Amino acid sequence: MEKKKISIIVPAYNIEDYLGRCLDSLLAQSYQNLEIIVVDDGSADRTAEILDAYAIKDSRIIAVHQQNQGVSAARNHGLDLATGDYIGFTDGDDLVEPDMFAFLANLLDKKKVDIAHCGYQMVFPNRIDYYYNTGIERLMNNDEGVYELLTGTMIEPGLWNKLYRAELFQTVRLPVGVQETEDLLCNFELFMLAKNSYFADVPKYHYMLREGSATTSVMSEKKYRDRFYVASTILERCKGNDALYGAAYEKYIRIIIQNATQQNWSKLRQEFRQRLKSEAGSVLREKNISRKLKGMVLGVAYMPGLYRLVRGIYEKKTGINHKYDLQGK
Repeated sequence: MEKKKISIIVPAYNIEDYLGRCLDSLLAQSYQNLEIIVVDDGSADRTAEILDAYAIKDSRIIAVHQQNQGVSAARNHGLDLATGDYIGFTDGDDLVEPDMFAFLANLLDKKKVDIAHCGYQMVFPNRIDYYYNTGIERLMNNDEGVYELLTGTMIEPGLWNKLYRAELFQTVRLPVGVQETEDLLCNFELFMLAKNSYFADVPKYHYMLREGSATTSVMSEKKYRDRFYVASTILERCKGNDALYGAAYEKYIRIIIQNATQQNWSKLRQEFRQRLKSEAGSVLREKNISRKLKGMVLGVAYMPGLYRLVRGIYEKKTGINHKYDLQGK
């Protein structure tokens, strides 16, 4: 029986130094029945030229060019063109293991699930951090999958380490204009539609850290507000669902704390500190929120100076504030 087709969608913007290695890793997949839809999002460097050269060499690569509209619009364009039975994503500056899509397709088929996802490795210039390479496998129903997505204990919010049945995208697209956690909102919609999912913690995806990438760039005020928009949207969707509301509310509160403690935008900081004060009573009454988080809420809302001192000590001790530094630990 002929293998089902996988459509892999690759957004590309000003990545002339990295696109070739990404496409080489996709063309080297042991799973051959692929269409690789690469959407050049108005690049100003040689990205378009490199893409067109690859498309001439291998018919599985479909080169698409559009005016710069952002990564969500690029991915949506790819989704509109996709003809595969399964849908996957790869960022144009990342790499995948040669058997990643065969591995995920096998899980979809054998486990009879709507979404399959794996672990990943975050590749720095001089080290690799694994998430998490435990070998654990777990079948999750709808509520379990969404809950894990919201808590982040097993499910990475990105699109790039997953394979989806194409029918999930009949009514789902990425939110154009949202520049931060847009993957999370899209995945929330997809996991809400999925009957079940399967996680295998084997790091098949290589997330490559580099200067200028989204992970290492400085957050803008809009991106902070986008995070809040995504958290608010998810919280609203979870109202009335006892299994999910607590996890959605905790994520919502954590985003408010992040916005209320960032140091670059003073008006934003004050705005979200006031919002946190208005939420304090609800947080204290919420039985599913930990004492630690309740203490953080009170500290940020009413004793920000003390909170910054305690947080500074914690960050220095754990090194968490240097998690994405490109130089080694």
